[in-house]
Amino acid sequence: MTWLPFALTLAAFTASHYLPARTGLRAAAIGRIGRRAYFTLYGLTSIVLLLWVVVAAARAPVVVLWWQTSWMRWGPNLAMPLAMVLLACGLGIRQPFTLGARRGARFDPADPGLAAVTRHPLLWALSLWAGAHLLANGDLAHAILFGLFLAMGAGFIPVFDARARAALPEREARAFFAATSLLSLAPLADPDWRRRNGGPLLRRAVAGLALWLVALALHGVVIGVSPLP
Repeated sequence: MTWLPFALTLAAFTASHYLPARTGLRAAAIGRIGRRAYFTLYGLTSIVLLLWVVVAAARAPVVVLWWQTSWMRWGPNLAMPLAMVLLACGLGIRQPFTLGARRGARFDPADPGLAAVTRHPLLWALSLWAGAHLLANGDLAHAILFGLFLAMGAGFIPVFDARARAALPEREARAFFAATSLLSLAPLADPDWRRRNGGPLLRRAVAGLALWLVALALHGVVIGVSPLP
């Protein structure tokens, strides 16, 4: 075993997220095949590359930083259902200043939707996934992998918030941040918020839990390790 496959897959995954926008490739591809087709293809490619880099990390030379104990496996098993719910609920969120936002979305402070609970659901999902798996995987390759994703998930939250402050007029920016939250459960206790958003978000939450169950069942087959404690 060598470090080369892991390094190459990690470089390919990183390049796929930075080069298309910075080189003009994304704009050219959207011009040729359309926005919907491009982002569908880009999403599928990202998933394949993510699975590839996770498998490559498992096959990298083992350099133990800390030994795994049985209780550490509870981290992913407790965090992943919530991460999958956040992922399912957050895709296409109606606020433009975050990962996975709906294209062309117009934010309404009077009806913030999920953004009242958190304006960055996908970044929270990424952070939960990475942090929980970092706890349960104490070898160097996985520490690099999950540490990088944890830094990305947590680090992009202030970046997107700064973009919102820079893009919005002062009054609109104040209204935006007053109507949204970094993370708050208070809207769940608001009958008016539940009336407006409860149904659609509940359906998405159920889909997220179903996705978690599929991932749990396939984890041993795809990754080669059972996630159960």
